[in-house]
Amino acid sequence: MKFPRPKVDKQSAYVIIIMLFSDKNIQKGTNMEEIDIKALINIIIRRWWILVGCAFVSTVLVGIWSYFVIVPVYQSYTTLFVGRNIAVTANPNADLNYTELMAGTLLVKDYREFAKSALVTNEVTKQLNLQGVKSAQLASKISVDSKNDTRIIQITVENADPKLAKDIANKVAEVFTQKVVNIMKVENIQIIDSAQLPAAPVKPNKKLNVAIALLLGLMLGGGIVFLIEYLDNTVKTPEDVKKVTDLSVLGVIPVFEE
Repeated sequence: MKFPRPKVDKQSAYVIIIMLFSDKNIQKGTNMEEIDIKALINIIIRRWWILVGCAFVSTVLVGIWSYFVIVPVYQSYTTLFVGRNIAVTANPNADLNYTELMAGTLLVKDYREFAKSALVTNEVTKQLNLQGVKSAQLASKISVDSKNDTRIIQITVENADPKLAKDIANKVAEVFTQKVVNIMKVENIQIIDSAQLPAAPVKPNKKLNVAIALLLGLMLGGGIVFLIEYLDNTVKTPEDVKKVTDLSVLGVIPVFEE
């Protein structure tokens, strides 16, 4: 019976000269074999330059994108307390009961939507003279959240201009306090902290982006290395012959340079 002749890599250090064949299919990879950690490490070491190259390229590209291409975004915020002022009620000694606390907490959701409404954003755009900025565009840069389920709300603004981010946050808080008193009949609303000029951008996280790019580059390089190894059906070593034929090699001779 004839068997296909195994390919011998010209770069291998040995030429197999004597072996025994059986009637088994000798195509590499037909038998499911366990690959130990040492074999995996050897595969990676043999093609280490692929891992390094992929990691280097991905890190450089993402680094250039993060540091020189993407526009940094700054964030500024202000906090407000929304609720009735117990000190100025008809009964100054009245206690704030549980029902009133729960009602005030639930109203924070209404305040959240109100602060991003066209009524507020249009007025902010007008007072800051933000030409070409539509109400929906400004609202997309504003986020309103309650702090730990209290009646303290935080108005946060993100913008590429740090000074404009601060100005918008303060103006939104100012307009909000004026409008909400008239429309929602809130007895008391006070600004706790005014927005400050941000010192550094919050986006992008350059170091994190580079670290993720390095990790993904190594993963991509590893995938390419193992794919090449899987598709490579050449016989390079006596061990490869044993895997292909499931028989022991009787002898080898070294390849001499001409």
